[in-house]
Amino acid sequence: MPLARLTTAQQLAESPAQPILFDCRFALEDPAYGQRSYAAGHIPGARFLDLEQDLSGPVIPGRTGRHPLPDPQQLLEQLRELGADNDSRIVFYDDGPGAFAARAWWLLAWLGKRDGLYLLDGGLAAWRAAGLPLETAVATPDRGTLDGTPDPRMLVEAAELAAEPARFHLLDARALPRFRGEVEPIDPVAGHIPGALCAPFGDNLGADGRFLDAAQLRQRFQALADGQGGRAAVAYCGSGVTACHTIFAMALAGLEPPRLYAGSWSEWITDPARPVARGQ
Repeated sequence: MPLARLTTAQQLAESPAQPILFDCRFALEDPAYGQRSYAAGHIPGARFLDLEQDLSGPVIPGRTGRHPLPDPQQLLEQLRELGADNDSRIVFYDDGPGAFAARAWWLLAWLGKRDGLYLLDGGLAAWRAAGLPLETAVATPDRGTLDGTPDPRMLVEAAELAAEPARFHLLDARALPRFRGEVEPIDPVAGHIPGALCAPFGDNLGADGRFLDAAQLRQRFQALADGQGGRAAVAYCGSGVTACHTIFAMALAGLEPPRLYAGSWSEWITDPARPVARGQ
């Protein structure tokens, strides 16, 4: 079964076997937005996962990025409490673009669950556009039995990138102005990791907010890989969240998923000895 799979709102609504739904809505500028939005209305049966409380670990100033990976056992325990089993079919969604949903998808894959994972294409926006109902009831599922072990092969650390930069094909999922260092609304230093290419995660989507088809995505990432000489692909972003969207899109295209630099730009700049590039 493919690692990255999509489901549409209509397919989800008509599914005879209801999957486990995880609402992953979040807003960087308003951390309470996701929980508040979930309480106001969510897809029936959905359970809530918060980017900072559930899908990230504690920030250590001066050492980690803004969204470190969560403790694996704590995340597994939370997922079990929300009813997840090893054989569960699970659908993640957020407001639409899929960045926060993709973070949850990547974490489950990192823990070893490689089948039965889906993103809702177009997210809650697509569900609403289809005229489908919302509810405010909070799901109270039976405890699940999900287990897993993190796969270190899916990650790369800053030390590896700094020591052997020529080994890696770096894809930066942030928008071009942030990549170039022209603006930096979040982090204290602007720019990008030297040698990286700008690959904004939003370009994985069409004008309708849904993922491009596999052939279009494959063409996009193959063009970005041109001239890279078979270097190992690594995705990063500001804090290791939107990079997961790039990983999902490449897997959806049938390409080898890149490794994740989870600390991303916000971790890279904690060490002033690490180089910074600006411009194209």
